[in-house]
Amino acid sequence: MQKRWIGLIALLVAEAMNLLDATIVQVAAPVIHADLGGRASDIPWFSAAYTLPFAALLITGGRLGDVFGRRRMFRIGVTGFVMASSACALAAQPGVLIGARVVQGVAAALIIPQTIGLIRSSFEGPELPKALGTIGPVMGLAGISGPLLGGFITEATSWRAVFLVNVPLGLAVLGLAHLLPESKSPHRPAVDLVGTVLLTAGTALVVYPILQSQNWYLLPAGVALLGLCLLQQRYSRGRLIELSLFTHRGFGAALVTSTLFFAVMSGLTLVVVLHQQLTLHHGVMRSSLVLLPWSAATGITAWIAGQWLIGRFGSRLMYVGLGVLLIGIVIANYWLLPGLALGGAGVGLFTTAFFTEALQRVQPHETGSAAGLLNAVQQFGGTLGVAGLGTVFLHHPATPHRAFWIATALIAATVVTAHLMRSQRSRQPAHAAPAPASTAR
Repeated sequence: MQKRWIGLIALLVAEAMNLLDATIVQVAAPVIHADLGGRASDIPWFSAAYTLPFAALLITGGRLGDVFGRRRMFRIGVTGFVMASSACALAAQPGVLIGARVVQGVAAALIIPQTIGLIRSSFEGPELPKALGTIGPVMGLAGISGPLLGGFITEATSWRAVFLVNVPLGLAVLGLAHLLPESKSPHRPAVDLVGTVLLTAGTALVVYPILQSQNWYLLPAGVALLGLCLLQQRYSRGRLIELSLFTHRGFGAALVTSTLFFAVMSGLTLVVVLHQQLTLHHGVMRSSLVLLPWSAATGITAWIAGQWLIGRFGSRLMYVGLGVLLIGIVIANYWLLPGLALGGAGVGLFTTAFFTEALQRVQPHETGSAAGLLNAVQQFGGTLGVAGLGTVFLHHPATPHRAFWIATALIAATVVTAHLMRSQRSRQPAHAAPAPASTAR
């Protein structure tokens, strides 16, 4: 196997490891609280302490890779993540665990945005779409498999193993990181400290009340700060966000599409787990195994799409994936496991086509911003889905049908935004074709 493909495996393992930690604690959180004690209000923070800094700093993390080198920031992030994971596993008090989770989230925000830039530096020609096509399935599987793995590991061993498993994986990734080429933006931008503060504070104020389902007065303040950040970006010399991404190439529609899609993915899987545990009174392991058809079908169809279908059908595969997912959700209202299997197949088809389409025209100097934005809206969409669909279910815990029908409507909206994404790209001028990835070795 060529070095660049081994390097790709290292990138994908790091990406999966980080994204799994965004969801893997959900089913383990009650067990952690029973062991460590403390207040019941600590339980949501076992997840939120990771998600908040992760979502808030993703765009900044991408920009730091542009400036200082993506491989360098990737290594720093993985090292910090391994150390923080060890601290989580050894925590004897809830406060210590929450603090270590914050460090994990910061480290993840350094790791995840570098993946796209390092892939573009390692591959070119027909190999590049295949390599980029692996990102979507990995992100999708990681988001779906978190509760499944969390339940399995917690029941089989201990909640501490949920964090300890990151240590050998992280060390293996560090051992392979030398196979990755160093990569920077060809025109080194300045670091925008004002934009970083505005973006981080605004994102945190938006995400926090959604996660907590309270303190809603913070939400308009967060939106105002994000608006001020966008205004500041127009006049800043060293920008966090490359505004050229939003010019005639459907990237704005891609961000909306990602938000809607991952809201459905994260929200649906949470509703399924809650229904199993709260309504049917199943244990952690059994509840998690219900998601196995969804996860397995996602992995299989994503691999098939990346190997054969994406080259033949291109971005049209997004429509097929969304259609299959829509049918699967409808069926799941009546026959849960077959519906989840069909829905997972749609997820695999869609994510492969979506990330390939969203990233294939990104220019080298836009890579950090594009990666940070796509990952940030994924986290934001997942937060919206968990808060929205989870709240709908908890108000009507006897059945998940209401949440499923809302998810159906969201998928229908995703079809519209995906079409806007493709139609806007089709109007892109010929001179805006993608440039070869720039590599600094």
